Amino acid sequence: AIQQWRSEGRVAVWLHIPILQSRFIAPAASLGFCFHHAESDSSTLSLWLGEGPSRLPGYATHQVGVAGAVFDESTRKILVVQDRNKLKNMWKFPGGLSEPGEDIGDTAVREVFEETGIKSEFRSLLSIRQQHTNPGAFGKSDMYIICRLKPYSFTINFCQHECLRCEWMDLNDLVKTENTTPITSRVARLLLYGYREGFDKIDLTMEELPAVYTGLFYKLYHKELPENYKTMPGMN
Repeated sequence: AIQQWRSEGRVAVWLHIPILQSRFIAPAASLGFCFHHAESDSSTLSLWLGEGPSRLPGYATHQVGVAGAVFDESTRKILVVQDRNKLKNMWKFPGGLSEPGEDIGDTAVREVFEETGIKSEFRSLLSIRQQHTNPGAFGKSDMYIICRLKPYSFTINFCQHECLRCEWMDLNDLVKTENTTPITSRVARLLLYGYREGFDKIDLTMEELPAVYTGLFYKLYHKELPENYKTMPGMN
């Protein structure tokens, strides 16, 4: 088969092996196949047939964590939690890992509800942290995104397995406290600035646009664009 693929001018081969047929991995490896990635029920191997080093793209190497800064403008209270089973319990925003196929805002809303019982709505993206060789991400790169959420319920019913404490805290108190993480402290200051000067100063809003693939859409996050700039045909 490999000889035929080469004669046909193919440059790469993908081999998908279900877990119950894992016995085929060793013979494939003896022919030059390498692991590309694995799922819970299968593995995918690849073989580069072209000239020079392989140009096949690597598998996803980042994990995406999302937190929700649920801010109630009428009371100037913000929802914070302390994680259970941490050596040092510090105030932070509730959040967790984004699931495959899940939008950033949906992750924030879901994680907030699962951890605290608070219902909320996505309003904007506030910050993105990037770090690499993170032990908590199996040594891979890590993206941590914080969203601004608007609350629709206020009675806390937090998850006893994940959280040690959960409360509505005055935003000024969160800004001043030393019992918090550096990123939480910085975003608290960002929120205070937005509350005083207008959230348009800090928000990255979202708009859904059609993708180049028929029937698909993507979400674009950026500072709000004036309506006349959205519709104008061009600029001088």
